[in-house]
Amino acid sequence: MLTEDFDPLKGKMFQVLDNEGNADPDLEPKLTDAELIRAYETMVLTRLADDKAVRLQRQGRLGAYPPSKGQEASQIGPAMALRDSDWLVWAFRELGALLLKGAPLWRVYLYWMGNEEGSNLPEATRITPSAVPVGTQLQHASGMGFASKHFNDKSVVLCYFGDGATSEGDFHEALNFAGVFKTPNVFVCQNNQYAISVPRSQQCAARTLAQKAVGYGLPGIQVDGNDLLALYAAAKEAEERARRGDGPTLIESFTYRMGDHTTSDDATRYRYEAELKQWAEKDPIKRLRLYMKKRGIWDAEKEKRVQEEGAKTVEEAVAQAESYPLPSLDDVFKHTYAEMTEELKEQLEFYRKDLGPGRGE
Repeated sequence: MLTEDFDPLKGKMFQVLDNEGNADPDLEPKLTDAELIRAYETMVLTRLADDKAVRLQRQGRLGAYPPSKGQEASQIGPAMALRDSDWLVWAFRELGALLLKGAPLWRVYLYWMGNEEGSNLPEATRITPSAVPVGTQLQHASGMGFASKHFNDKSVVLCYFGDGATSEGDFHEALNFAGVFKTPNVFVCQNNQYAISVPRSQQCAARTLAQKAVGYGLPGIQVDGNDLLALYAAAKEAEERARRGDGPTLIESFTYRMGDHTTSDDATRYRYEAELKQWAEKDPIKRLRLYMKKRGIWDAEKEKRVQEEGAKTVEEAVAQAESYPLPSLDDVFKHTYAEMTEELKEQLEFYRKDLGPGRGE
């Protein structure tokens, strides 16, 4: 068991790939060439789409946006372990996981443009809406895990959150509940070293965040968050454990946010350029690309193709999102539940009358 071999209380971090793309043969997970290529293509698309979103925000074409540059492996590695029937519960910085699970990029853009239809993802993706308040999605995930166990539908619930969320009461309640009832959950903490501007060392005194699992009676593991292979392997073991009925696992993805917390933030005010350069050497996309080259399944021509196709996909998604009809007053009410309640219908009518003719549309 990886959670036993890499006990966070002993200061062991799980890693498969080094910075030069060399893999430990004893730890290397069995992934097909097709699976690796799909993961890499999704990582590249994620970064291209992320860079575009930041530019759109600067141009006033998109609202405040949380960049995910540097965290692509942290998002995509765990999502690779899911089945189509499993659930993905995200916070707000998990673009790569959304794309891998099948979320249309144009709808993700639409969400950050302030249109509620952006959260209306295809049911088959089994992705919940974004939860921007820190940590609130954790309790939703535990509840969904309990429902899965109650109805015996064999689905696993993967939940992402940041390092700052581990200092919230929601984290305690969600993991305590999941541990007691042995729910089929996989909790992934994206420890990107900063809770907005607060360094990890100043918001929690524990040596690792993974060791917090001990207090809830479940296994925890700290994983190199820029190593796609390690994250997949750890999540796969956790997913299998959950599906067997053995309960949840806490994974700490030790990664780094290369950009600002959001486009409303200025990270240069609280971190140094030298730190950025140090983490740039651990770039998750570069590491996987080097590994694939050593494996003989990647070259310059393929890299050119994936970059060009990714850029085209991004531009098409932007065009589709920007051509979508503007949101209406109804959107504020109709997306709260699967079917609008009588109370919400009354509120909508009241609001329309209060706004006056022609303004409640």
